[in-house]
Amino acid sequence: MNFKKLFGFATVAALSVVTLAACAPSSGSKTDENTLKVGIMTRTDATEPLWEKVSDLAEKDGLKLDFVEFTDYSQPNKALANGEIDVNAFQHYNFLNNWNSENKGDLVAAADTLISPLRIFSGLDGEKVKYKTISELPDGAVISVPNDPTNESRALYLLQTAGLIKLNVSGEELATIVNISENPKKLDIKELDASQTAATRTSVDAAIINNNYAVDAGVDYATVLFKEEITPESKQWVNVIAAQKDWEKSDKADAIKTLIKAYQTEEVAKILSDSSNGIDVPAWEAAPSTN
Repeated sequence: MNFKKLFGFATVAALSVVTLAACAPSSGSKTDENTLKVGIMTRTDATEPLWEKVSDLAEKDGLKLDFVEFTDYSQPNKALANGEIDVNAFQHYNFLNNWNSENKGDLVAAADTLISPLRIFSGLDGEKVKYKTISELPDGAVISVPNDPTNESRALYLLQTAGLIKLNVSGEELATIVNISENPKKLDIKELDASQTAATRTSVDAAIINNNYAVDAGVDYATVLFKEEITPESKQWVNVIAAQKDWEKSDKADAIKTLIKAYQTEEVAKILSDSSNGIDVPAWEAAPSTN
């Protein structure tokens, strides 16, 4: 499906966070040129089939993918910038731009991969959901959100779209809790590491959980209270294949292009959607519809 057409829908199913990236020029051997170190978040049941298919397709074109797994969002870009990996797969444009700004980095997006709308999940009372609709959240409701700058900002904008708060910033400006200008329900927002929000559901009224962690934790998507809408402004939340600056001039350029070619296929688009039960949506230009 064409990427522009994708954003014509009010809501879509989406995915967990995934990106790739490339390393700086190096004087590797022919064997090295045909091997690419790909940094990804720890694989789950949803992402394993995806990377297996990408790896198989790349291998048919003579490229071996060597996956390096990371456990939190602070690691892959550092590894990429240091040349420890050739590419990574975990972030969207907003995260990448913010990381570059905070770390004086110059990593770039080499290709689009997918989009993963953020969701508000109901808290749990034992195994039973506390609420079935967003309007049922009570005054003083406790809501856990990711605490890294981009995901916290995205979570706060989501709460605003849901009608729960108002912010005094807009667009791509990063929001923090100090930017909450109106909080009529006096929500108690708890900032936690993104990997921990899923585990808080029994102690909060609602939790905003990144999809990769939600899937990994076995969160039931029937408990979603509100889902991020897809609009033309959603480009900043599209996950990318990220690379070092001038990657196209490096000795890994052909390998990275092969990786992109392997990823942006109908086969991968179908697996991406099927393995995530429709949570993940391909977002590259001319990506096939998976609806």
